[in-house]
Amino acid sequence: MDLFIPQLSEKRLHPSFCIICSDPAYAKVKPIIQNWGAGLLERRGEGKKFLKEFQSTFNSSMWELYLNRAFLDMGCVVDFDKPSPDFFVQGPGNYEFNVEAVVSDDPKQEKQEEPFNHAAFRKRGALKLAGKIRDKLQIFRGSNGKKYPYSSMSHVRDRPFVIAIAPFDNELSLTQNNEIINMVLFGLTPPMLEGPERGRQGKIRSILKPSGAKVEMGIFTNDSHKEISAVFFSTTGTFGKAVVESQIDRIVRSTRYRVIEKSRIGPESQESSIGTERIKSAGLDYLLRQREEGADQIGGADIHIQHSSLHRETHLDGLQVYFNPYAEVPFNKNFPWPTEVALNYFDTETAAHIQAHPDGALVSRQIYAPDPAHLISLLRNYGFV
Repeated sequence: MDLFIPQLSEKRLHPSFCIICSDPAYAKVKPIIQNWGAGLLERRGEGKKFLKEFQSTFNSSMWELYLNRAFLDMGCVVDFDKPSPDFFVQGPGNYEFNVEAVVSDDPKQEKQEEPFNHAAFRKRGALKLAGKIRDKLQIFRGSNGKKYPYSSMSHVRDRPFVIAIAPFDNELSLTQNNEIINMVLFGLTPPMLEGPERGRQGKIRSILKPSGAKVEMGIFTNDSHKEISAVFFSTTGTFGKAVVESQIDRIVRSTRYRVIEKSRIGPESQESSIGTERIKSAGLDYLLRQREEGADQIGGADIHIQHSSLHRETHLDGLQVYFNPYAEVPFNKNFPWPTEVALNYFDTETAAHIQAHPDGALVSRQIYAPDPAHLISLLRNYGFV
């Protein structure tokens, strides 16, 4: 089943789908996306439906295609004989769990706010993510009269239930890193960026909808969502992932988290130099290196602006997992997560966010057309020019 043979009238095709099909530059990207659908596209009774959704709504189907490939790279297999939830997964050691995929999409009737306001962007994004998670939880519970709730299914009972969510509700959604999902799940505001309290995060309990109704934040800091074992989240499991895997001619801006143990630092190491350093290498290759000193570690970030031929990224890079400490069915603590996956825990005694993020974990990544205007804008934003 070819994803890119149009099955709908032109007016019903999603703009992103039309761009991919009409631009010869994406010829190398299409077979990668097609490969992500192995098994998923042959699902009994679902193939044609999925194909039409991919061509008409795009984002939600791209997210499912990404996840389908991600499970394979995690050493898992998916049982496609189970029609719902979206994925019945068997991991190493025959460990079984269910995953329901959802995106916070952008309804066409909604207009983006002008001019851009960061606080409003975060609030809107948090409301969207929280609302989508709540919707899926209600399907699990059988709220609103659902005839066959997920909780009643034999392959779901007594197994972890995971919601996999990605944000597409705004043109800038994929730049949010993990700040907004941290608000929704752990009730933490973005860290202070300057001053003596640099790095400190405040707490947030709720956000008001335009109607005035309160929407709970920090849903994993109590048992209100105990049916959810974990949340999978990514801002990089998108069409851009297929673009970088194809290595077609593009400019890539990426940020990687760095945490370096002091005990492992050699005397000549440049990786651990405290402060900010800008490095230009041969070709289109710029690095903004930021380092701060801690008690036992040196932390920071590496921000790269480089040609796609120099950028390296695995399929799992950028995937984050958030565990619910109040889950009725907790996710197995000994699951063998691949090294790229960033794990997030909440300590119920200290109310602290514990980030088990590997050194070099991909935080964010954006793709730009290879033209001088984009390059100059990026270099100016990061202080290279």
